[in-house]
Amino acid sequence: MSGYEEQEYTKNIDVRMWIKIIKMMSRYRREMILLTISMILLSLTDTMYPRMNKYAIDTFIAEGDFNGFPVFVAIYMLLIASSTFFIYYFIRLSGKLESFVVYLMRQIGFNRLQELSFSYYDKTPVGWIMARMTSDAQRIGDIISWGLQDLIYGFAFMIFILINMFTINVKLSLIIVAVFPVLVVVSFYFQKIILKNHRAVRKFNSKITGAYNEGINGARTTKALTREELNFGEFKELSGGMRKASIRAAVISSIYTPIVIALGSVSVGLILWFGGVEYQNALISFGTFSVFIAYAIQIYEPVQQIAGVFSEFQSAQAAAERTIQLIETEPDIVDKEEIIAVYGDSVNPKPENWPPINGEIEFKHVDFNYKTGEKVLEDFNLHVKAGERIALVGETGAGKSTIVNLICRFYEPTGGQILIDGVDYRERSQIWLRSNLGYVLQTPHLFSGTVAENIRYAKMDATDEEVREAAKTVRAYDFIMNLGNGFDTEVGEGGNRLSTGQRQLVSFARAIIANPRIFVLDEATSSVDTETERMIQQAVDIVLSGRTSFIVAHRLSTIRSCDRILLIHDGKIMEAGNHKQLIKLRGAYYNLYTNQFMQEAENRILNERF
Repeated sequence: MSGYEEQEYTKNIDVRMWIKIIKMMSRYRREMILLTISMILLSLTDTMYPRMNKYAIDTFIAEGDFNGFPVFVAIYMLLIASSTFFIYYFIRLSGKLESFVVYLMRQIGFNRLQELSFSYYDKTPVGWIMARMTSDAQRIGDIISWGLQDLIYGFAFMIFILINMFTINVKLSLIIVAVFPVLVVVSFYFQKIILKNHRAVRKFNSKITGAYNEGINGARTTKALTREELNFGEFKELSGGMRKASIRAAVISSIYTPIVIALGSVSVGLILWFGGVEYQNALISFGTFSVFIAYAIQIYEPVQQIAGVFSEFQSAQAAAERTIQLIETEPDIVDKEEIIAVYGDSVNPKPENWPPINGEIEFKHVDFNYKTGEKVLEDFNLHVKAGERIALVGETGAGKSTIVNLICRFYEPTGGQILIDGVDYRERSQIWLRSNLGYVLQTPHLFSGTVAENIRYAKMDATDEEVREAAKTVRAYDFIMNLGNGFDTEVGEGGNRLSTGQRQLVSFARAIIANPRIFVLDEATSSVDTETERMIQQAVDIVLSGRTSFIVAHRLSTIRSCDRILLIHDGKIMEAGNHKQLIKLRGAYYNLYTNQFMQEAENRILNERF
């Protein structure tokens, strides 16, 4: 299970954060305004019914005067029709707004995930990110579209009731209002407890999502190592923790609401007592007495509603904090504003201003260490001519992948410079570099869709002919045509319908279709069989011709034709030269190559015999 720990948040509700979220909804300002108006008008019509009843009791019943009865009925029916319309309009708009909010939060979050640097993904599990963009985003949509509007209705309803009460009888109004301070104290007390428990629930939810993600992705490993029982025990502990936290949060919320109801009952009892005395002494009419009983009951309905929404906000607060934290996470690698103004960014590129790349690359006194403090490179220097083919070899953890990731600007030097064609690549935009970059990973990743769509992924406007030519170049055309639907064959999630070698060939075609000037092969043949490796090697000789390329290699037989081979050890170049030069040197590369050659020969002999 992942050891990632989520940051702790503030102890109280952050009003500024909710204002920030509402500001994000500015494109839906019209819907929010109309929804707010409809809720206010609905609360106004709902508070008029007791007032209408007071008029009917005092006029039609007490005085027996029915002269205005038809007009009264007409007004009453108009109120009913208005309430019905506002309820319909409110439900319709809230449903739309919920979809809008969830869509917007996920869109903003997804865009930010595209911008974030590799370092973010190094330390953040996929499951945690998924929880933010699914359940947390939905939680925010619910509270903004339904909870916030209930809050507006509740406050507007109380205000209109108070206005009605104080215009009728100040003394009885003050009796009802006298209970409010107690309610405020109780609410503040429960607010902290409810918020704390809901935060715990959301944290457990993230851990469970992460555990699901790891369990599904690692299902084969789990079965191979017979870890089912251990994994179940770990998952049971997580789900049990969430159950306890959820029950605790529900119990606290269930205590809060009855207290509000009890306080409302006290208020009604006081009105019955004092109002009854006033009526017996003929100081108020029976209509006034009845309207205050109605208002004493009604005014605590929105209080209960607000209390419920308040509890919901406690839960949504935790979800909002987590989502906003992702959205506001700043990428480690950003282009300066003046650079974006000239060259654009990934959203608004300006290719017309991009200078062509020849491919000359130079490391000048480069230092690099990860955020964890691990130092990988120190005063690293390397000059690569345009079109030169460089191989990087060495033990695991020597710094090979770090070097190519720095070239691609997936990370940036913590000291020194990396120049492309004599210019610090931080003086150009990231999109400029990435558009001239081809990258093939050790473990290829294909997206759900067809073979053609995956090849076209690096150049969305590529024609069918360009897709076919890319496949032919990497020797992938024949196997693709032998698939069920050729280039229209679905590859499945992550390309699971294709073999590892087939996935690698498709990813290789995807890398070259954009005709990049700089090419990186990071252990690209280590996961494929000998036949597929031979096919890829033939393609490499064609594709890399005239391009600056870097090959991180495990199988040394694949790099003998490189212009230079660099043996990396502890972030430093220990040996450099072409294959023949390094063999003659009889140093570390010679030992590495001969040992691997003998091992491969031994494996071939064993395979032939058995």
